[in-house]
Amino acid sequence: MRTTGQNIERFQAESRLRTLTGRESPDPASLPRRRAVTSHPGRHARPGGQDRPEDVIVHDGPASRMRSAPIPPSFEALRKVVATQGPALGPGRPGLRLLLLVALVAAVAGGVYAWRSQPEPEPLAPPTPISGSPLSAPVTAPRQRPVPATELTVHVTGKVRRPGVITLPGGSRVADAVQEAGGIRGAAAPGSLNLARKLVDGEQIVVGASGAAVVAGSTPVNPADPATAVVDLNTATPEQLEQLPGVGEVLARRIAEYRDAHGGFRTVEELRDVSGIGDRKYAEMRDRVRV
Repeated sequence: MRTTGQNIERFQAESRLRTLTGRESPDPASLPRRRAVTSHPGRHARPGGQDRPEDVIVHDGPASRMRSAPIPPSFEALRKVVATQGPALGPGRPGLRLLLLVALVAAVAGGVYAWRSQPEPEPLAPPTPISGSPLSAPVTAPRQRPVPATELTVHVTGKVRRPGVITLPGGSRVADAVQEAGGIRGAAAPGSLNLARKLVDGEQIVVGASGAAVVAGSTPVNPADPATAVVDLNTATPEQLEQLPGVGEVLARRIAEYRDAHGGFRTVEELRDVSGIGDRKYAEMRDRVRV
């Protein structure tokens, strides 16, 4: 039954074409049927063994009863549509290559954009050095000056009304000590005592003496031997300071002014703080002075 097999294949192809184009396939039962004569095949055959597409042989009951149904005229049109537009339904090898190329370009473009979108690190600013305090410059501590005592204890003797040991606030002067001791008696004179000099803690003040007042326990200055006499920096007058080697009238006055401004000398080395006394002059004077 070659004609029957060919018709079935055509019917199946038509069903697939209708599915692709959105049309419903015809129901085989609704197709018109006609009886086919199978006992004389030569009478229905065409030259060259070709059958017309209008003749479809279907079974209707037993094999001896065969009917033929005509094929709709749209079959050839559908077949042409599938033949021309069928390959366009799939991408094919050229389409796949184009899709791969587009995907590759998109991936490269995305990578470049992500790399350029990263923030650039900002360089750190160098530390700003603090002006006026270089690290390499050595730091020298200033020389500590003696702090005046809050209270002073002195011994006032001589021509005063109440001689004795008295206590005065720091920074007091000789006149304050004489006044605290009751003042000078009668018509006595202070002598060579400098009433404006600042007091030094522990000193002795002699009022009315002809010579310089000296600290208790100290050796008085011997005017007969000025080359070997030891001068007390806290009690010596400017004239006595001029007897020191290398000391003139100007330097003697500076020493007395420094003594009055700082409440006296605490150590002999404080002579270095007096303007005009260097290392050489201090070496000449240190054995001739004391405090």
